[in-house]
Amino acid sequence: MVEAILASEQTAITVNSIYRLSVAQYHAMIDAGILVDDDPVELLEGWLVEKMSKRRLHVRALSRVVNMLQRTLPQGWFVSAQNPISTKESEPEPDAAVVRGINDDDYPDENPTGADVALVIEVSDATLRTDRAIKRRIYARAGIPVYWIVNLVDRQIEVFSEPQDGSYQKQQVYAETSIIPVVIEQVQITEIAVRDLLP
Repeated sequence: MVEAILASEQTAITVNSIYRLSVAQYHAMIDAGILVDDDPVELLEGWLVEKMSKRRLHVRALSRVVNMLQRTLPQGWFVSAQNPISTKESEPEPDAAVVRGINDDDYPDENPTGADVALVIEVSDATLRTDRAIKRRIYARAGIPVYWIVNLVDRQIEVFSEPQDGSYQKQQVYAETSIIPVVIEQVQITEIAVRDLLP
């Protein structure tokens, strides 16, 4: 039996006794003021997970991604940065997402869902393992067509596409010297040099 030690070596609980949250319960905690905007957490597969602090390299890379995408998107799409997306059992807050609409005001009462998102992007350094595993699984299950990991560790961009049965069927790695296509609804709208996205 798997056990987790909490508080002291004498206090052990089984994994089966840990309580998981639904998206509705997570929203209720926010509405009640139990969780506030400054709390560094997000809901991943029913677990309340602490978000990592952002290093300057991460901030600079995200700024490049957002600025580059905003210049190239067709009408009817916008870049939403570090805002939540609601899925069946998660509410991740990706670094950037290309969302249908004009701006975040198009979603006054509810967050965008996977059906509203054409491309989701995580800028990864300390979170690389989570982004490759948990976030990848969440975005695939939500049916988001394309997922980028801007991998600051290996200085490359990892692109996952063709979600099916809860996983991405295709993976491509674009090295720093490569050109990456930006695809919205299966149409390539532009290309970006990977080095322009990596600080």
